[in-house]
Amino acid sequence: MIKKLTTLAFMAALPFLAATQPHLPKVENKAFGPSEVLEYRVHYGFIDAGTARLEVDPILKNLGGRTCYRVVGTGKSVGAFDWFFKVRDHYESYIDSEAMVPWLFIRRIEEGSYSKKQNVSFNHFRSTATSEKKTITTPGQVQDLISAFYYSRTLDFTNAAVGDTFLIHTYLDDEVFPMVIKYTGKEKIKTKAGTFRCIVFKPYLLEGRVFKEKEGMTVWVTDDKNRIPVRAQADILVGSIKMDLTKYSGLSNPIALLK
Repeated sequence: MIKKLTTLAFMAALPFLAATQPHLPKVENKAFGPSEVLEYRVHYGFIDAGTARLEVDPILKNLGGRTCYRVVGTGKSVGAFDWFFKVRDHYESYIDSEAMVPWLFIRRIEEGSYSKKQNVSFNHFRSTATSEKKTITTPGQVQDLISAFYYSRTLDFTNAAVGDTFLIHTYLDDEVFPMVIKYTGKEKIKTKAGTFRCIVFKPYLLEGRVFKEKEGMTVWVTDDKNRIPVRAQADILVGSIKMDLTKYSGLSNPIALLK
């Protein structure tokens, strides 16, 4: 069913992806490629709450003449946590391999009593995003929830100083919000997958809706060309959440693994 909806949603956008359209800015990507898989364990306080997985399809997709990465993100609750708050999330993003922008975003989430199904097609030549409900105007290089993560891995942090910020315009629920990430330095992080050299960021969050404060999340990313998250930790309105890397494969570069 998801594949059928994907095809229908994207067919509506195909006329705007013709080869005669203007060229999009090219973004250099050395961070990831086809067949990369990242797996995580999610903890709610001291409870082993769930798992998450991000996978880049081994085969590049051709959509309207644009070569794309198909990225699938899934998350589910496990164990005792699954009994009182069941989570079954599925996301897909078709990301332009040259411009690092999404053409199609698919969202299927079930979180407790809340569920949502959404297909969003992006037209970066006309600066619009279209869902089942509405079409909105978007800024340049707008990202969805999945593509924002992969696009951020292509950013150059070589000369970043503590306190420097980076802006990524992100689409969510028929709106665009400015996602800002602040560079805070470097640390070594130990997980079950090993001990890694990391650079550290604090994303600016939507304070008051889910998170306690604007800088309530910290993300540790490998200090290498892969830029994969090793750990993410956040204080929410009720408790705290931590996500740790457990497995990885198909990386494009050597990883900053200490032991």
